[in-house]
Order: sequence, then structure tokens, then C-alpha cells
Amino acid sequence: MNNTLVVVPTFNERENLPPLTKRLLGLAVPVNVLVVDDNSPDGTGRVADELAAKNPGIQVLHRSEKSGLGRAYLAGFKWALERGYELVFELDGDFSHNPDDIPMFIEAAREADLVLGSRYLNGIRVINWPLSRLMLSKCAAKYVQVITGMPFTDPTGGYKCFHRRALQSINLDQVRSNGYSFQIELTHTVWRQGLRVVEVPIVFTDRFQGRSKMSRHIVREALWMVPRLLFQNRMRRRPRVPPAKPGQPSTPEAKISRDPADDQRSPPGSARSFGGQAGEPTNL
Repeated sequence: MNNTLVVVPTFNERENLPPLTKRLLGLAVPVNVLVVDDNSPDGTGRVADELAAKNPGIQVLHRSEKSGLGRAYLAGFKWALERGYELVFELDGDFSHNPDDIPMFIEAAREADLVLGSRYLNGIRVINWPLSRLMLSKCAAKYVQVITGMPFTDPTGGYKCFHRRALQSINLDQVRSNGYSFQIELTHTVWRQGLRVVEVPIVFTDRFQGRSKMSRHIVREALWMVPRLLFQNRMRRRPRVPPAKPGQPSTPEAKISRDPADDQRSPPGSARSFGGQAGEPTNL
């Protein structure tokens, strides 16, 4: 069985879904796709079913109503764990995340439990954002870094690859946030377990088709959720990173093979790695 699953939450992504699934299934590395549709009124769920009927690599999970990005991903994670997948991706359904970066994530996941796609590692790589949106994102990243102590350059990003053991380290039923703060909470939870977290550089391109789903409620949720993580930090010390072997750094650089031919791919560069040995949570 293919051990890699890409979870794609959808709400009104009818135009994007066919070309997106075609790109995913055409990658050099084999992946399966799980579309999690929140009863899209534009018929995205029906389109997903039609695609799944033609290709066994596509599965569809229908939900009765729109209940948020976080709830959609949690449903997808549980589905993946129940079926034995080893690597589970988060991927936006609007081409904001380049599917061609998936092989880079998989390569990095050999040395990590969680791979984060960073828009801000070794520079800023965002396309089609106004300056105000970029500043909001950068300020949010700094806010999260200062409050939680997480060292990541892009803690609010949503292009991720979880190893099975990272998802199993999270009590998925206890995840409280639902919007973009969901991304912060999951990364923080894995990092607090002492698991290895690696960042790789990506290019983020704003929506191809449709409307952005950013809202004031999502921003407010992030503002109150981040201080709650600070409280958790104070109540429970983060596990110590095991000492490195003689002559080796405690957080070795992951070497990433890149194909520079595609301008839309993320630029070449080394991943940044944080935390313990991959797959080995340190003692509390």
C-alpha cells in the first residue's frame, strides 16, 4: 500500500480540484489523495466523487457542514491513522501550496517527525500578497515566536508533512483551535513532545481561483490561543534534546535535493531542524 496521503480540505474548490489532483497523482513519488469536503454549495463534493470514481488513488470524505479548517484536517488525520499511512500531508486546495514540493518534504521527513513548509526561511517567498497581508503574516510569526518560544520562521504556515508518530503524539480529540491557529497549536504540540521538527523553504502563491477564507474570527482565535500555549509552556517544561554524538551538531542540517528547473518551485536551500532524534520523544 502507498504509505503517503495528502489531505486536501475543500469548500467551494470545484475549479481547482481537477487540476490539483492531476498534479498530485502525476508526481514522481506515489501519493494518495483524501479530499475532505464540507458540503460545498458549488458542487465540489460531486466533482470529487467523479474524480475518485476514475482513480483509486483518490478518496473522498464528505462532511455535513462547514465546520472549519481544523476540524476538516482532524477528520483527515484520523482517517489516515486508521488506514496505516506513514506520512500525512496538509495541502491547501487552491494551489497556494505547490504540489511539486512534495518530494522535497518526503526527503526531509527521513530525518524528521514533522516537516514545515516555510515562506520565510532564507528570505520572503510570497506571490500575490499585498504588503499589508505580508506584514500581518510576518508580525503573526514573530508574535508566536516571542510568546511560545518556538524557533520556527513560519509557525502559522499550513503546508506540512506529519510522520505517523507525530500525529500519534497529539490527542486529536483535545485540539481546541480551528482556524489558522490550528496550525500553531499542532506544531507547538509536536515540538513540546521533543520530536524532530524541520523547516524547508517553499514559495507561497495566493489563490488561483475563488475567494480567500481569511476572516476576523480566525485572527481573533489566534490572538487568544497563543497566550494559552505560553501558559502550557510554564506549566510543563519542554523535554531536553539528547546530546549529539561527538563531532556532530545536535541539530544536523538536512540535505535536500532540488530540481531548479521549475520557477514556481521553492528555491534550493538546506532545511532548518529543531528538536530531538526523529521518532524518539525525549523523556519528560
